[in-house]
Amino acid sequence: MRFAYSLLIRFVAIILPLLARFNAKLQRFVEGRKSVWQTLEKGLQGHQKTLWFHAASLGEYEQGLPVMEALKAKYPEYTFVLTFFSPSGYEVRKNNPVADLTVYLPLDTPENARRFLQTVQPEMAFFIKYEFWPNYLNQLRQQAIPTYLISGVFRPNQVFFKVYGGFYRKALRTFSHFFVQNDLSKTLLQSIGIKAISVSGDTRFDRVNTVLQRDNTLDFMEEFTQDATVIVIGSSWPKDEELLANYINEAPKNLKFVLAPHNIKSEQLDAFVALLKHPSVRYSQRDTLSLQDYSILIVDTVGLLTKIYAYADIAYVGGGFGYPGVHNVLEPATFGIPIVVGPHYDHFAEATALVHLGGCVSISNELELKTILDTWVANTLERKEKGKLCATFVQKNTGATEQIVSYITTNNKPTLTHEKM
Repeated sequence: MRFAYSLLIRFVAIILPLLARFNAKLQRFVEGRKSVWQTLEKGLQGHQKTLWFHAASLGEYEQGLPVMEALKAKYPEYTFVLTFFSPSGYEVRKNNPVADLTVYLPLDTPENARRFLQTVQPEMAFFIKYEFWPNYLNQLRQQAIPTYLISGVFRPNQVFFKVYGGFYRKALRTFSHFFVQNDLSKTLLQSIGIKAISVSGDTRFDRVNTVLQRDNTLDFMEEFTQDATVIVIGSSWPKDEELLANYINEAPKNLKFVLAPHNIKSEQLDAFVALLKHPSVRYSQRDTLSLQDYSILIVDTVGLLTKIYAYADIAYVGGGFGYPGVHNVLEPATFGIPIVVGPHYDHFAEATALVHLGGCVSISNELELKTILDTWVANTLERKEKGKLCATFVQKNTGATEQIVSYITTNNKPTLTHEKM
């Protein structure tokens, strides 16, 4: 099975450059990997102590960041190598302040796995939530490198728990320890003979909780919002925007809307603007137009959404009309903001919990959207009570990072000998 899998990956490596000619994202995927070896070899010269973190994309990076930051503070003499699989993660966080080297992960061939580990020589490896690359994991096991999964989530329908999933179960058994988010994940892993498991929770709660400790002021938001009630639409997709357009068009003058879409492609932004009856202003126009004169602000850049939520009275989090579903609800929740999402949210434990608590409401059509938004706009007390449920939920679920780092430092002292005093 390993031979067939490796053959498939080699075939993919051959055809990807051909397919990349017709797809911009694939082109970034291919082009970005061309300089990986040179970047690693040059960047690691003279560095003997390394730790390796791998994130599939941006969401996984945010999930692993609290652990990276905690270990960086504890072991500053180590070189931190961060790899991404997806361009959407790498392009946004390639200049992050935590990792010393950030590169794409070479495709999972046996040759790449051996060369990568020979080049990086990590003393420990961390995979974040998802992505299990059998050849990399096999090489990590062969070289006796402690390997951990951070904030893992497992479900009964995954291939590991099927009769035909033996090859992937074998890959899972290479991990030294699993830090999982819930008891179901632990039970599923135990059902296939894995015992080294800790239910530590989700590190994203720690990540979003730290947001409250920083300065979230944005001058352009101060100018735009004034004293109005503000609805922030975060990580939206076209389906979300179509649903919201009528409500925005009919909204009273005391309401202001901020749209920060998942994709900032001009064609998607133009399509949304075409649905609007009132003038809108874009973030890129902030220096040439008076933001306070507009009721609709479109954020045509990335990296600002978390701070923008600090100005929201109500948040609509997009993605809930697609698959796998709604985007990050914890970012607005930590600010104590009530949240509206689409119908597809049960793939995410935190969204499901918030819906159950009542701090988040799921809608399926325009009437349901209008009903909940009108209620929260008119009833400030109810809005604040629902928001408080969200903030309390985040606070009660922090602590995963501390548990993970405590386990790692306790069980790897023979290797990590230079603790920061």
